Amino acid sequence: MSFPNGFLWGASTAPHQIEGNNLNSDFWANEGRMPGMERSGDACDSYHRYREDMRLLADNGFNSYRFGIEWARIEPVPGEFSRAELGHYRLMIETALELGLKAVVTLHHFTNPAWFAAEGGWAAPPAIDRFRAYVETATSILDGVEWVVTMNEPNMLAMMTGLALKMQQATEAGVEWQSPTVDDGPRPPLPAPEPEIGKRFVEAHHAVRDLVRERTGAKVGWSVANRAFEARPGCEAKMQELQYIWEDLYLEGSKGDDFVGVQSYSAQWVGEDGIEPYPPHPDNTLVGTAFRPDAIGIAVRHTHEVTGLPILITENGIATSDDTRRIAYTEGALQALHAAVNDGVDLRGYLHWSLLDNYEWGHWAPTFGLVQVDRTTFVRTPKPSLAWLGGIARANGAEIA
Repeated sequence: MSFPNGFLWGASTAPHQIEGNNLNSDFWANEGRMPGMERSGDACDSYHRYREDMRLLADNGFNSYRFGIEWARIEPVPGEFSRAELGHYRLMIETALELGLKAVVTLHHFTNPAWFAAEGGWAAPPAIDRFRAYVETATSILDGVEWVVTMNEPNMLAMMTGLALKMQQATEAGVEWQSPTVDDGPRPPLPAPEPEIGKRFVEAHHAVRDLVRERTGAKVGWSVANRAFEARPGCEAKMQELQYIWEDLYLEGSKGDDFVGVQSYSAQWVGEDGIEPYPPHPDNTLVGTAFRPDAIGIAVRHTHEVTGLPILITENGIATSDDTRRIAYTEGALQALHAAVNDGVDLRGYLHWSLLDNYEWGHWAPTFGLVQVDRTTFVRTPKPSLAWLGGIARANGAEIA
């Protein structure tokens, strides 16, 4: 089997998770404040080693790389833009193009400038104008970029923003805050994103979409975290209700985009009481989710049904220390995607999460990478999965059973 001509084969990263020392971001400021949360520190030092990282992809048969540019570096204080940082990210783009990699550039991947958070973040009146000003400046370095993701997982960002507001309210009231996702038992469902916050992100996306398209000529969209819900018998209406809150609000916000990014890692059942926790199981991943390679197929079919847009897999992978399971998982995911293509889904590429074992938003233990990174020396050690997936990329999927 094979995938369409021009199919993108690559891997994804996020700036805060790999660059290191993102001192001006709100996430950096919050690291270490939550119980059990580790610091990102130097991360993978990819701020200095990006050429080495990109070459690992190019030399192993991949043709694309998704990476982000960090707003907190580009605009360290309101209205002051760093020419040096803009130049840094321009060099990254030029390096990707030099190595034969199509650059898929993400403009916002969860983190904000610390000053933006201090103003009230996304809930503050000037937030969208602030974001637009940043994007307008960022477009000046995007020559040659064919794919732009305006925001990464706005549905997860809405959930995170809602949690931050509740944490702030608890602090102001003198109440000890305990994250609802901390549990010694089965991994609990995440709290649902607030629809009103979600609509704010739809507005922000629309405020910059045409600007990016007009100034760069790139294809523009955003990526949505797809939960790949499955309904227990008789619970279809409940599933549809949750799909709107978690996904469809954002998928419908893609109307008018050139593509939509799909990101999925595991499927999840919906019962009478809502989303069911992942039960403990020996096959569960390092982040407690079920081993479900077929989830990405469920995700793209639902996204296709809601949007009808071309789809780019902007993230898909597994947290595991066993690389043979990573290969098995990815093979199953690609089989599910090929079946969806045969059924009429317009799929444009597959970008694996992640290129590197990186900082997973407070924790170092979950390893998603095709490449291991020594956190002391920063030596990169490719795993067998890198060469395996690169071989699939060279054959455009023809070597998948």
